[in-house]
Amino acid sequence: MGLMDWAKSQFIEIIEWLDDSRETMVYRFPVHQNEIKNGAKLTVREGQAAVFVLQGKIADVMAPGMYTIDGKNTPVLSTILGWKYGFASPFKSEVYFVNTREFTGMKWGTQNPIMMRDQDFGVVRLRAFGSYSIQITDPGLFLKDIVGTDGLFETNELSDYLRDMLLQSFAQALGTAKIPALDLAANYRTLGTSLTKDITADFASHGLTLTHFIISNISVPPEVEAAMDKRSEMGALGDLNKFTQFQVANAIGDAAKQPGGMAGMGMGMGAGMGMGGMMVNQMNQAAWAAQQPPPQAAPAAAPAAAPVAAVAAGDDVMAKLGQLKKLFDAGLIEKAEFDEKKKELLAKL
Repeated sequence: MGLMDWAKSQFIEIIEWLDDSRETMVYRFPVHQNEIKNGAKLTVREGQAAVFVLQGKIADVMAPGMYTIDGKNTPVLSTILGWKYGFASPFKSEVYFVNTREFTGMKWGTQNPIMMRDQDFGVVRLRAFGSYSIQITDPGLFLKDIVGTDGLFETNELSDYLRDMLLQSFAQALGTAKIPALDLAANYRTLGTSLTKDITADFASHGLTLTHFIISNISVPPEVEAAMDKRSEMGALGDLNKFTQFQVANAIGDAAKQPGGMAGMGMGMGAGMGMGGMMVNQMNQAAWAAQQPPPQAAPAAAPAAAPVAAVAAGDDVMAKLGQLKKLFDAGLIEKAEFDEKKKELLAKL
């Protein structure tokens, strides 16, 4: 080392760090030969902590404030103690500034769908994404456990690891909550709060705190969305009469878009509407029969009427099932709708 370099190294140093990147988590302050001079001034600002590493070990963690580095009251040794080594002191010191502010807007999302058993749709595949915020609450532990000797540690070096931790806990929270797919949107905050509590210990083991976890969206596959839309349509229609009319109207609109227009679909539509009319008539007859007063008590020979009425009711249901099958075969209703109406009719047997 030249004379001028040696002279400069003996001047009182000012140790401070200003960060404009918004992504830097830890920064190692450059010190000549890793030697902190006796009397150096250290400034630690709000949202920071200074970690001293002496001879490879964490010696002290300093909170925001201004300090004078003195060998009498700090664990840091001055170059004076190294004179007998020819000004090449073996007592090396390093200063790491740790950003303790909150890091916001960090993204998470599912790379692969999460399988969930739903009470309405069976097994469904869910995708989700959102954001989260973290904060370094134990600078010494974070430096020792995550950073090591990295002189410039940024959020992108940790984001993949944190995302995997969050997704694991998210999948577990989703399965434990057993919230129906139709109700997930109303429970984003509940799921986020539950996950934050569950993962607190995992983050704390690295000196971190998960301050916020936000679910922006949970989506289902397109086929499940289509089933949800159909269910909403059927719920709005209310009865089979309107449902049949609705399906016929949709078929007319689709036929108009086909080559040949309405002419090419005339016979098919006529048959479909005829079957629809027959089914509606049968439903109306069933409704009329349900409104009639109960029959008068029959003479002694009447007990056979009950089995006859039961057979008639069964025949009526079977006829409706036949009409429903014709609607399905004609392509006027989807399989899911056919199955649901079939289930309702079978329940009456």
